[in-house]
Amino acid sequence: MTAQRVVSLVPSITEALAQARPEALVGATDWCTHPAGLDVTRVRGTKNPDLAAIRALEPDVVVVNKEENRELDVRRLRDAGVRVHVTVIETVPDAVAAYDELFDDVLQWPRPEWLAQARELWCGPVPPATGSCAVPVWRDPWMVVGRSTFTGDLLRRAGLVNVFADHADRYPKVEAAEIDAAGADVVLLPDEPYVFTDTDGPEAFTRTPTRLVSGRLITWYGPSLVEAHAALAPA
Repeated sequence: MTAQRVVSLVPSITEALAQARPEALVGATDWCTHPAGLDVTRVRGTKNPDLAAIRALEPDVVVVNKEENRELDVRRLRDAGVRVHVTVIETVPDAVAAYDELFDDVLQWPRPEWLAQARELWCGPVPPATGSCAVPVWRDPWMVVGRSTFTGDLLRRAGLVNVFADHADRYPKVEAAEIDAAGADVVLLPDEPYVFTDTDGPEAFTRTPTRLVSGRLITWYGPSLVEAHAALAPA
């Protein structure tokens, strides 16, 4: 049955659903900032959703992500009789496949045009590396993108090797000096989840050049994938 009322607890997926069928998206988190002007019921954050508010919306399905949302919240919603669909995304092809399943089987909506574009742009052979990078996602303590992450795979497909890709942790805590000494060609400083700016982040690195980047373009999986390819992929 076609889903008529959907709650998304994943910012990337919220953007995709709002573009595809805005009238069916009835709830989203406070972190769901795209598309601009999204007018839906807000159900707090990804890690502390208001479960009572979600239940009150009477959704046909709640869409979550294994990394971004808590198993406890999924279990509580299911125990209350709410259908929850869990996505698992660690690579760009994972994201594309997750949307295939979401649109075809879960929502039973037509696939959006951007999905075919993203598949063509990102899911072919991985290009040769043209450089290396480190990607902090937090400071105090400093944390970087490590192994088995969507961001790491996207950058690899854009020709950038993540110098922390072989770390035992997915988001290891490291000192700024360790990042600076890791041998990366550039430290990419996104504006989310931590908001790095001209005056907050670059000053920590004396050896390695830094570059401020849109967090949406390197951490979100959805319509932004087409824009990300234009901004990041090698010519």
